[in-house]
Amino acid sequence: MTPGSEPRHAAHETVEERLAEEVVEDLDLHPVPEPAKKDDGEEPFPSMSEQISEQLGGVRGLIESSLPVLTFVMLNVILGDTVVGLEKRTALYWAIGGAVFTALAIGAFRLARKQPVRHAVNGLFGIAIGAFLAWRTGNAEDFYLPGILLTFAQAAALLISVMVRKPIIGYVWGIMANKGQQDWFGNARLFKTFQWLTLVWVVSLSLRAGIQFVLWQMGEANALGIVRILISWPIYAATFAFTAWAIHRVTSEQKAAETTA
Repeated sequence: MTPGSEPRHAAHETVEERLAEEVVEDLDLHPVPEPAKKDDGEEPFPSMSEQISEQLGGVRGLIESSLPVLTFVMLNVILGDTVVGLEKRTALYWAIGGAVFTALAIGAFRLARKQPVRHAVNGLFGIAIGAFLAWRTGNAEDFYLPGILLTFAQAAALLISVMVRKPIIGYVWGIMANKGQQDWFGNARLFKTFQWLTLVWVVSLSLRAGIQFVLWQMGEANALGIVRILISWPIYAATFAFTAWAIHRVTSEQKAAETTA
């Protein structure tokens, strides 16, 4: 899913979603719908993995959206005190410029090849917000602040949805794998599954945002970039894979029970 039916957020967290598609691409998360008849003229509803692939961009989307952040981290390290020794703000401005330029170059490359640029635009918007904050304050760690705050907000939205007994994970599953139908409310086991899976996402999001927030408070900009690339996204992928497995297990068992009934 995209956490908490997460909006196509302009912040950095969008890139994490792209890694998840590759982890679960072979899982079939459909409930138990009757196969579409070949002569009824209706095309089969795309599987969840197919829709995720189209929306998130797969591994290529992950790599392309990682490059601006990686560029920012590398330039800030190389041009700062660690290697070249430029003044802090000067190194930061070069890092910001490099990140924005990389995002623009990716968009231009896709446009030149007549490929979809939606993901590139989303990534550029997120980079621009972080870059503006970092430029305004002069602190490199603020480059990551929008993504941190958005992740906390997503965790809060998910928690509230559980408290009011309308788990967001269930709605996302209904849209992506159940032809837009939200009839899972009448399925006690699925409802319970979506409730605790939504809580799993709350923990996952809070963990990722919490680690980054501590580093932000400590002013560890370079560590923030490393955590974002090497730790935060894998946590997302693992949570997504676990969610896909849990839903697949329940729907498969219910399908088998209906078949033998």
